[in-house]
Amino acid sequence: MEKNIISFREMIKEKKMIDSMLALLQWDLETQTPKGGYKLLSEMIGELSLRSYNLTTSEKFLKMIEVLKEKENELDEITKKEIEQLEEEILKIKVIPADEYKAYSELTAKAQGIWEVAREKNDFESFAPVLEEIFNFNKKFIQYRKVEGDIYSTILNDYEKGMNVEKLDLFFAELKKEIVPLLKEIKSRDRKFSEKLNFKVDKREQKRFSEEILKYIGFDLERGVLSESAHPFTLTVDKSDVRLTTRYFEELPFSSVYSTIHEGGHGIYEQNIGDEIKDTLLADGASMGIHESQSRFYENVIGRSREFWYGFLNKSKCKYEALENLTLDEIYKGINEVSPSFIRVEADELTYSLHIMIRYEIEKGILSGEYLIKDLPEIWNGKMKEYLGVVPEKDSEGVLQDVHWSCGLIGYFPSYALGNVYSIQILRAMKKEINIEGALERGELKDIKKWLIEKIHKFGKLKSPKELMVLITGEELNPDYYIEYLKEKYREIYD
Repeated sequence: MEKNIISFREMIKEKKMIDSMLALLQWDLETQTPKGGYKLLSEMIGELSLRSYNLTTSEKFLKMIEVLKEKENELDEITKKEIEQLEEEILKIKVIPADEYKAYSELTAKAQGIWEVAREKNDFESFAPVLEEIFNFNKKFIQYRKVEGDIYSTILNDYEKGMNVEKLDLFFAELKKEIVPLLKEIKSRDRKFSEKLNFKVDKREQKRFSEEILKYIGFDLERGVLSESAHPFTLTVDKSDVRLTTRYFEELPFSSVYSTIHEGGHGIYEQNIGDEIKDTLLADGASMGIHESQSRFYENVIGRSREFWYGFLNKSKCKYEALENLTLDEIYKGINEVSPSFIRVEADELTYSLHIMIRYEIEKGILSGEYLIKDLPEIWNGKMKEYLGVVPEKDSEGVLQDVHWSCGLIGYFPSYALGNVYSIQILRAMKKEINIEGALERGELKDIKKWLIEKIHKFGKLKSPKELMVLITGEELNPDYYIEYLKEKYREIYD
């Protein structure tokens, strides 16, 4: 048995090594590859993806899992969970022909470059064919699995176990019922708070400020780095090598502040996976929804609070001069102004999940055959008008704004909304044990970070989202707290 465990660990190490190399290529692709280099890099990603596929579906690997399962009672908890996760992954990919798996990996790598150029040129037509190909691959892969029921529910469950269209339809219906009328009421008051925050800051100063904020909230820059990309993201090579990106607009300095804090939340999670699972397949977030709960917790619960800015401005060594002329209330209301925008990552906290609802409805429509790819700009703009009351003037501000579809992340967007829900449920539990406001005012975020590490981060994938929420809050996912939080917060801000 000991020999089998050693062999299993060697195979897992090889798989993780390939995954780490893929991560580095992905980092390069999204941060510094010249446009002329996309083709070769895409082929390299395809080749490495095929190596990962071949290893995971090999007779030797499958036999090893079978042998270990026969003596499951002799396995430790971590190895049992790894095998459970591997079985799920193998069921998904072994039915896909190897050449199609490689082709899809190359396609999604190449598509990111096509998307970036299309967005720059405001040219959806040039991106539409590759986007259609990506959606068609996803449909085909689900059909290979011969899963009964709705295609989209199967995809959603891959990102968040137990999630399906029925549950999300109920959540978004409740969100629409409660938040859209509140948004209309706020808009009718026509109160502007953010004008004093629209000062100009050059990119170099914004970068210094972003790094200061990362250190302040607890991201370790000795084991991580902050770079720049067209769309902010977090990528993990290992818990000692966690890479974040943000983006800078000189006229909108708070854009980089919140994309940095958001990605910092992801990064803090990755840096604090438990050492006992760091070399296993469990060294990752419990789910995409739980991962987003951490980024949204840091971005909104912490970063958009009065107390955070009171503590930060009193303690930080690097700050924008313009902030010294503003009151704390002016900063707080400015960063929380409700102003329906075209861009999701710039959205205020109240309207953010409405952006996700739009993408959810579009993905559902494409996969069901209700919507055609060529009609997406028109469909997108119609939903923006219906839910947010604004219509993008160009596709780069609309259907082309997000990188996710070009990466093949169909079904990922609902994770952001679920992350919002999880984050508020987690907040309620944390408040019972920690004086969060006091800690933020004193500029002492260590207790908050420690609580999150002990309750969530250290477990990685060892516990499921459901197990984590029951352990932390005593109940499963409950969207009511999130909706009530939004209503309470924004009614107070807008009197």
